[in-house]
Amino acid sequence: MKALVLGGYGAVGALVVDAVRSAHGVAIAAGRDPARADRVVDLRDLDGLRAAAADVDVVVNASGVEEPGAVAALTEGGVGVVDVTATATYVAALERLDPAAPVLLSVGLAPGLTNLLAAAVHDTSPADPIDIAIVLGAGERHGDASTRWAYGLLGRHFRDPATGEDVRNYTQRRRFALPGYGTRRLGRADYADQHVLTRDLGVPVRTWFGLDSRLATLGLAALTWVPGASRAPRRLPLPGGERWLVLARAQGGVTRWVAGRSEARATAEVAAAAARLAGRLPAGVHHLHAVTTLAELLAELPLGSSIHLGP
Repeated sequence: MKALVLGGYGAVGALVVDAVRSAHGVAIAAGRDPARADRVVDLRDLDGLRAAAADVDVVVNASGVEEPGAVAALTEGGVGVVDVTATATYVAALERLDPAAPVLLSVGLAPGLTNLLAAAVHDTSPADPIDIAIVLGAGERHGDASTRWAYGLLGRHFRDPATGEDVRNYTQRRRFALPGYGTRRLGRADYADQHVLTRDLGVPVRTWFGLDSRLATLGLAALTWVPGASRAPRRLPLPGGERWLVLARAQGGVTRWVAGRSEARATAEVAAAAARLAGRLPAGVHHLHAVTTLAELLAELPLGSSIHLGP
């Protein structure tokens, strides 16, 4: 496999490049900075983007730039695209495309592993609503795109995918018993997984979010009510570490979870596996849970993976 990795020198992109190369693939780091990129690419320059991708099998977008037109331009040339995004509105825009090559979404930690966990739970309890719990390490140095995305949710609202209820991010907190963390209260967050899974599984799916630090989680819950908080400085030091956990729980109690250290590394490992998978898919827009299972995906990960399946 030969992959062009957009944002290939960023916090996640550089790890995608490493993961592809460690699996004996060819990875080309692309971006706008000529000092760090193997190929200089701007996603808004469609002709330049097509030219940069002309000799690759797949493009992995780990840049955080969300441009449906760029994905359409790449697939017109027959190149598959794997897009590492958690944004529900962007996912919906990509789903409206009619691409001439495969586009694979839900390919990180959340969405991605969360989708596979929810699908596994649904296989056992097909009539039950599902809650997805995401706990990320507050002390991890996240990339600019990831940090901007999380802060951008502050004060914003979304529609519950099952009921249409208006929900403010980081509110409606609920208790979860989480392996390794004890009882935690998590708040709703507008991850794309819940919207796609509610539609695809035919049961209500809701995503809940928190940080490994109780204090940092409380801070988000408070900041979401502060006008302009989404524009606050984004490099404030937060208490916490690099551990993460994602869990899916059916209403009847069936639970599956995975955990590890470094959200960025886990996202990159899943994205690299998805890039290998994309080459075997037909043209069209796909989500990870529709083309593989949790067991199959975990089997694709390298020895020494940062991702560990719970009992």
